Amino acid sequence: MNEKKDGLQTIHELFASRLPILIWVSLVYAATVVLQYLKEPLILPSIVFTGLFTVHVLLYWSSHRVTQKQFWFYYSAQAILIYLCAILMPRGYQAVLIGLLPVLIAHSLGFSFRTKRVVFVALISIVIFFDSALTVGDTDELVLFLPLFILMLIIVLAYAILFFQQVRERIRIQSYLRDLQEAHRKVEELTLANERQRMARDLHDTLAQGVAGLIMRLEAADAHMSQGRVERAHDIVKQSMQQARTTLAEARRAIDNLRAKSASEIDFKEAIEDEVQHFRDATGIEVSLDLDLHRRLSRVLMEHSLHMVAECLTNIARHAKANKAWVTVSDRNERLWIEIRDNGVGFNTDEIGIDTGHYGLLGMKERVRLIGGEMEASSTSEGTSIKIKTSIIEGEPT
Repeated sequence: MNEKKDGLQTIHELFASRLPILIWVSLVYAATVVLQYLKEPLILPSIVFTGLFTVHVLLYWSSHRVTQKQFWFYYSAQAILIYLCAILMPRGYQAVLIGLLPVLIAHSLGFSFRTKRVVFVALISIVIFFDSALTVGDTDELVLFLPLFILMLIIVLAYAILFFQQVRERIRIQSYLRDLQEAHRKVEELTLANERQRMARDLHDTLAQGVAGLIMRLEAADAHMSQGRVERAHDIVKQSMQQARTTLAEARRAIDNLRAKSASEIDFKEAIEDEVQHFRDATGIEVSLDLDLHRRLSRVLMEHSLHMVAECLTNIARHAKANKAWVTVSDRNERLWIEIRDNGVGFNTDEIGIDTGHYGLLGMKERVRLIGGEMEASSTSEGTSIKIKTSIIEGEPT
């Protein structure tokens, strides 16, 4: 169905582009026949003339199939047909030569803009004009119609040059459009890949962190139960239930197009304080919080920063075996500075992104890249330090 539709569209475009010339050659045919019949009606030559003229038009209609190698064969056939049409109609040859030869010369521009070819074609056409005119006419008629031929040649060539320039410009624009479509396709692929990465990060920061917190609480409850501290275990189970509800709510927000609150709905200081307090309640680890913020941050910067602080605290709770942590967030010199430290056992920073199943720091690196920042991770047996700095985008004084 599509092939049929494309075929019909191609025929329509060919007809539309050739319609002016078809109208012109029809006028040339009518003028030739009228001039001949006004002076001397010729039945048989007129029939032959009509057949040759029809072949000339059909060849012109199929000229889009002619290749560069076939051009001279095509041109020779058309020139011979024009010459024979002029000879067959001795009283109307002027219309044939003036009407068809300039069009044939202009048509050669459609195959190539090479000057040598066009000049050579024009010279051959002029020879055909003189030969056929002198064969069926006389010198007086030649002197009369030569200026008309030259004028028509100039007009048709000017029109042809303009037309083919427009055609080439259209082809160039279509080529640009194809390039743009290809670029658009690649952008869509990159957007999809980035969206998948974002989904992976956000799911990690909601479900993975939430479940990790639940596991820690339940392990603590199990430890208390085994030691007979039922009341303490019961309290931890209640906290776990609340944590489970919170994790579910966060997961639902993540599923709902992974949209965070708008900048106007987030108090960055309060959000950091809540995150730290939640960490204290869940782990019992002492945290020193230092906030020095004076600018209103963009929504994107706040969203990524909150997730990175939460990820660092989760890693401290799960892996560091620390009893103290320090969180520093400040804005100075048009930059946002974040540092999270602990006094834990440390880890090998060379394994970031390599150890399968541990994607927290890898996700942080992706977030830092997205906000155009830098991250430095250093770790020894005496503790770990994560430092993040980035420009304050869309910031305004508070």
